[in-house]
Parts: sequence; C-alpha cells; structure tokens
Amino acid sequence: MNRILIVEDEPAISNLIQMNLAAAGYCCDCAFDGAEAADRLDQEGFDLILLDIMLPEIDGYELMDYIRPLEIPVIFLTAKANTEDKVKGLKAGADDYLTKPFEIAELLARVETVLRRCQKTESRLKEGDLEIDMSARIVKKQGQPVNLTVKEYELLLLLIQNKNIALFRDFIYEKIWGSGYMGDSRTVDLHVQRLRKKIGWEHKIKTVYKVGYRLEDSQ
Repeated sequence: MNRILIVEDEPAISNLIQMNLAAAGYCCDCAFDGAEAADRLDQEGFDLILLDIMLPEIDGYELMDYIRPLEIPVIFLTAKANTEDKVKGLKAGADDYLTKPFEIAELLARVETVLRRCQKTESRLKEGDLEIDMSARIVKKQGQPVNLTVKEYELLLLLIQNKNIALFRDFIYEKIWGSGYMGDSRTVDLHVQRLRKKIGWEHKIKTVYKVGYRLEDSQ
C-alpha cells in the first residue's frame, strides 16, 4: 500500500484529503508545518508527498530543497494560481501542481498518475492468508483462487484499507454502491456474510453493534 505524506497547515483540508485518499486505498500521514514534515521524512519512508507552499516554519519551496535528494515525487497543493508560481514550483522539482480549490476526483487522478509515472504503484496486496493481485483483480487464499463478485472484491479492499476501523453501514454502502444510503442494511449485511464465508474470515470481520463492520488483525 502506497504511503503518502500530506503537508498542509489547515486541518480541515488535511483531514478531507486524508479521508478520501484512505478510502481510495492509500496509507496517509499528516504534517502541519514544514519543520514537522522534515522530521517525518527523517524517520519514515513515503511514496508521495502532497505539499502546500504557504506553510509555517519552513515553506514548501524551502522544503523542496530537503526533499529533492530523497527522490520522492511531490505534488504541490496551493492557492497560488498564477503561471509564474506554477513554473517556480515545477522548476523546484515538483512532479505536478494543483491549485486550490480543487475537486477530490482530480486530486485522486493526479496522485495515481504521478505514482504510476514514478513507478511507485503497487499491484499486489497481502493481508493474513490472502494475496490480492489488484491489476488482475485476483484473490487467492493460501495459493488457491477465491471467486468473488465485483462488489465482494471492492468490499474486501475497503475493509483491508480501513483495518481496525469500525465502518458504518451507510459509509460502506456509499463507497461500494456509489449512491445514497436508503437505510436498508440488508444489502451490506448479505455481502459481508458471503465475503466472510468465501474467504474464511468469519472471526476476522467483526460486527460492530449498531454501527457496521470492522476488519481485525486477529483470525
């Protein structure tokens, strides 16, 4: 799973980005100023950095001088929309430049494009006794293929991407079926039950009373 560092000093924007990237399958960490970001980069490895320009302590341009030797791709996220600032950002070493306000769909598309261009994308995912080939959409349990429907496969990825987090039924429904939740939990419950049985995770996918479901580490 690709790791992304979000360097943004406005918590509301940072949280929104983190929530949507996590739902799309990325592992995200946040830093709220340039100095904190530099400390995180000293301690951990990342596949991509989403970097605001106007930051406390150390601004985005200065931080780029620190990032460049690490060879981590960067997408600038900034309110600076004029051509001069965009050229400056790209010349500083950024791989892409997205101006605020932006649509989350566009951000996700640019993240995927930069990761693919920089050969940072992962095509295989392992969770417990399952191996998932995401490019071929094939799931194997202990080396044997598991026949999942499209919705079961998407549900499995959603649970893995949010491991140890209780997911509300309405959140699951909207993410998997792409429409507003109508208050009927039978669709979600039926797919969870079928998924549990097919992959043998009856004790790993927990029912959370009056909430929904949570994938746990323990078998």
